[in-house]
Amino acid sequence: MKIMISASEAIEKGVWSEILRLFGRDKDEEIWPQEEFILTEEQALKLNLIKK
Repeated sequence: MKIMISASEAIEKGVWSEILRLFGRDKDEEIWPQEEFILTEEQALKLNLIKK
């Protein structure tokens, strides 16, 4: 299963810094609020975005 999360949702849920780390992004680079990131089920579980 793949889980999509937008930048604004990640910020709202408090996982933004982890998303940046997972995708190798820089905190200073410009990112659109609606930019989406695709997580694996395992990644989403580790970030507590879903429950098994």
